[in-house]
Amino acid sequence: MKILVLNAGSSTLKYQLFNVEGEKYTVVAKGNAERIGRDASFVGIKYADGSKKEVKVNLPDHNTAFNEVMKLLLDGVIGSLSEIHAIGHRIVQGGSIFKHSVLIDSKVIEQIEELSTLAPLHNPAAALVIRAVFKELPNVKQVAVFDTAFHQTMPVEAYTYALPEKQRTEYKIRRYGAHGTSHKFVAEEAAKIIGQNSKIITCHIGSGASITAVKNGRCIDTSMGMTPLAGIVMDTRCGDIDPYIPLYIMKTQNLSVDEVNEMLNKQSGKTGLTGYSDSRDFEAAYNRGEPAVLDAMKCYTYSIAKFIGSYIVALGGVDAIIFTAGVGENSPLVRQLVLERLSFMGIKVDNEKNKVRGDFAEITTPDSKVKAFVIPTNEELAIAQDTVALS
Repeated sequence: MKILVLNAGSSTLKYQLFNVEGEKYTVVAKGNAERIGRDASFVGIKYADGSKKEVKVNLPDHNTAFNEVMKLLLDGVIGSLSEIHAIGHRIVQGGSIFKHSVLIDSKVIEQIEELSTLAPLHNPAAALVIRAVFKELPNVKQVAVFDTAFHQTMPVEAYTYALPEKQRTEYKIRRYGAHGTSHKFVAEEAAKIIGQNSKIITCHIGSGASITAVKNGRCIDTSMGMTPLAGIVMDTRCGDIDPYIPLYIMKTQNLSVDEVNEMLNKQSGKTGLTGYSDSRDFEAAYNRGEPAVLDAMKCYTYSIAKFIGSYIVALGGVDAIIFTAGVGENSPLVRQLVLERLSFMGIKVDNEKNKVRGDFAEITTPDSKVKAFVIPTNEELAIAQDTVALS
């Protein structure tokens, strides 16, 4: 059985094709369509043997991008489209409507489109791809897997903003979170080791980053808010700031809403503090001892540790801290600096084990009072698993 996973962005379409045999999921091929609706667009594929292929092709819309992806898969990967059993879609925003993954029908598509005000770059693109699939493969079941669904178990005190009722009800302003598929996946992997009835803090630290408190398998709080701008310091996003700051900037510098939005999302975070947007460049500058980067690293790791600390309070203790995603999986330095700030709790890092990059590892010593793990995330696998379960 073959399952196709699609992840639509505003100008991209990423995909992975899985062959499923019982509990075994094997990636047959993966790739992306890039620069949809722009010049110099192309589609690419990476095969199971590691070889790659890239084709320059005009991609005016997501419907065309999907069709070009299908052409690549038909060119030696699958014999016919009838081999695809079902298709799973990553949907960024499910609002308070979707609390779990669902089979897609016309009503679900409409709801995804209605939620576009909360995810204007991603939800419309996802809906376009879903419609393209229904047009080309009308009999293939499609499943929507929502980034926000895992966070729908948050209690009222965690997701509510202290705003007037009209803002909370009519305009749906509340904490939704993000990266839910990743947090759910690594929390479940951790629970296999430390037990289902456990208190876990998952740290999805990549270019975008969020921290989540998980109690007995359920999210009870998460650092991103109504949008992915909230929470910790990130590569280009500011994270939590005084809410008056954007208004102050607009008033004193005569900037528009769009200009301030661009500043907070793409020109802030580690980029705003140092000029380095790539975490690898940022760490290299830290190791060189650049003063601005030394201070920025303190801000960065402090913000992570502070959220972990607050979630220990929310959970009433903690059994394990999980690091995942690009930085979380591949930066021994960041993990070390974060956990050092939590050493008062009896957390002891095993420096040798902490050298791991991109692989599973327990990185604390046997006598550490709280365990810490590196657990690689696999959002595509999680989406494929949900797709199989519902199809």
